Amino acid sequence: MTVFVTGASVGFGAATVRRFARDGARVVAASRRFEKLEALRNELGEGVFPLELDVQDRAAVESAVANLPAPFSAIDVLVNNAGLALGLGSAQEAHMEDWEAMIDTNIKGLVYCTRAILPQMVARKRGHVINLGSIAADFPYPGGNVYGATKAFVRQFSFNLRADVLGTGVRVTDVSPGLSGGTEFSEVRFHGDKARADKVYEGTTPLSAEDVADAIHWVATRPPHVNVNLVQMMPVCQAFAPFAISRSS
Repeated sequence: MTVFVTGASVGFGAATVRRFARDGARVVAASRRFEKLEALRNELGEGVFPLELDVQDRAAVESAVANLPAPFSAIDVLVNNAGLALGLGSAQEAHMEDWEAMIDTNIKGLVYCTRAILPQMVARKRGHVINLGSIAADFPYPGGNVYGATKAFVRQFSFNLRADVLGTGVRVTDVSPGLSGGTEFSEVRFHGDKARADKVYEGTTPLSAEDVADAIHWVATRPPHVNVNLVQMMPVCQAFAPFAISRSS
């Protein structure tokens, strides 16, 4: 099995690389931070191919996929993990640059990688596209505005891909985690404010990167006739919020 993982340098991505590599798979680990990818290869061996890649760059994605070395070129599983949240301000106060960065990575980057790799899967009549969504696709919250909308796109794109690849043997799954710790997610969201990021997880036992990687590995290793459409997962400490009501004084 050959697996292509985006956003592979840290968090869910690095944990996914480790999970598949330790299971004997060949893994293309793609990220902008090449030094972290080299560290993964040094840790896990020659079965990991580090690939410096910015998924926002369509031409770079197409070139990278077209020029992979032979042992890594026939991709069985694409894990579209690269993504981020930026800011937690209300829509009327949010920075347009943050919105654009989320759209460019969470939507356009995922689309670029899928379009570059999917045709070879369809031609071979096997393969699996696993997209990292979020419970934010289903449950809105203040400040989630564009981030939640990008993950709603991931959900619907995943379901529509399934409709398109019917009869080809290709599988598609949306893995949607809830509160997850031990990654850079909140630090990135708060532009490096570690104290604010840490506060998100105070008094909780969130999902770990390894929990999410295990879910990704599980859906990818079901029998070929089984497609898991959606995995929605939360830590036990998280549940559904009540409806918000604004009352006049």
